[in-house]
Amino acid sequence: MSGIHVFSADLVLPVTAPPVLDGAIAVRDGRVLHVGDRAWVLEALRERGEEFSETHADGILTPGLVNAHTHLQYTGMAEVGRGRYRGFEEWARAFDALYERDHDWRSDAIDGAAQLLTSGVTAAADVVTDLEAAGVLSDTGLHGIAYWEVMSWEDAPWREYGRAQVEAELDRIPTTPGAGLSPHAPYSLDTVPLHEIPDIVRERGLRLHIHLGESQFEGERVPDDGGERHENWRFSGVQSFRALRQLGFGTSATEFVDQLGVLGPDCHIAHGVYVTEGDRRLLRLRGTSVALCPRSNEVIGLEPPPVADYLREGNAIAVGTDSLSSSPSLDLMADVSALYGHARAQGYRADDLHARLLGAATLGGARALGLDVGPRRLGQFGVGAVADLAFFDIPVTAVPDAVAHLIEAGAGTCVAAYVDGRHRWSRPGVHETPDHEEHEPA
Repeated sequence: MSGIHVFSADLVLPVTAPPVLDGAIAVRDGRVLHVGDRAWVLEALRERGEEFSETHADGILTPGLVNAHTHLQYTGMAEVGRGRYRGFEEWARAFDALYERDHDWRSDAIDGAAQLLTSGVTAAADVVTDLEAAGVLSDTGLHGIAYWEVMSWEDAPWREYGRAQVEAELDRIPTTPGAGLSPHAPYSLDTVPLHEIPDIVRERGLRLHIHLGESQFEGERVPDDGGERHENWRFSGVQSFRALRQLGFGTSATEFVDQLGVLGPDCHIAHGVYVTEGDRRLLRLRGTSVALCPRSNEVIGLEPPPVADYLREGNAIAVGTDSLSSSPSLDLMADVSALYGHARAQGYRADDLHARLLGAATLGGARALGLDVGPRRLGQFGVGAVADLAFFDIPVTAVPDAVAHLIEAGAGTCVAAYVDGRHRWSRPGVHETPDHEEHEPA
């Protein structure tokens, strides 16, 4: 698409500015040029003698959604995600059994990327376990970060050859659109690799992403006699979080990884289910976002995340689907709706819930990936931002009602998605030709 293109809708939700009825954004060279009332945007272009074309749709226009935690290569493992399990261990057995079969990880990941677009997702935090899937974000033209997953390293082999191996693997991850490392979880790596992986990433200016607080095993344990929870474990020379538990220490996994320097503004965590008030405070102090994946937690048989506490206490939150190996679909708005239900059930009554969950699915995801500011910023409609867009077939009367409909029942309502201002997907008969109207300067 060349020149200036205007996208307009009954309601535009810029996220970083108030909602705009009969709104529009103007896009040039894949960046937002103007955002505001449609009449004003068009008049501003005409006054400058600019030629432009326009795509209009009934409903809601939002920034492209950001899936802040997924594993696209597991798209072909949907039979596991269709099950219901009684806990992490039972789910893991089903996962491992299917994982060991033959898979075309690249093809499955490409299929997953296509499914993201159908729900309005234009950027993702994609955790990659097999190198065949490493370049899929780049190859499919999505934004986001591919995180190479690191797991099952003990201290001795890590020192001998593990670090060098992981650094060589990281060199093979495309840096377009972005790259990073994902130390799998506190219980799947010994202390030395957990301590050194953040150094590897930060030396290169990349990003970190870790599963944290997903299993009950990671939660803080208070002795029955009311004794000391933490004692002096920091000085005990433990080899791993599992060893810490075996020694009887009740420290949470969140505090454990914090002591190893994993948390920080360049890191975001996935799940954050089994966390205490103190854990959540640590995440805030370190500037670490949490990607909440409620439908995945439900499939595995876990408790829902404490979304109301995160909101009340001011934690930075994002939304993820996880993969089809633990979730019914890759439709991010289904997880947004689930978070809405959990927040209300947990007693959150503030009237900002719809707006905050919209922010979590857009700007919050961008923040988790370090893409909320700077020249690559997304998840927002602001001048100069990346022009990723999603149209949703939601009836618009009053603004609050329309936004409530999107948040509470927006799954399956996306009708078109654009990346860098370019048409990438639409329902049959919707936006198949992006340049519907041609306008000459007045």
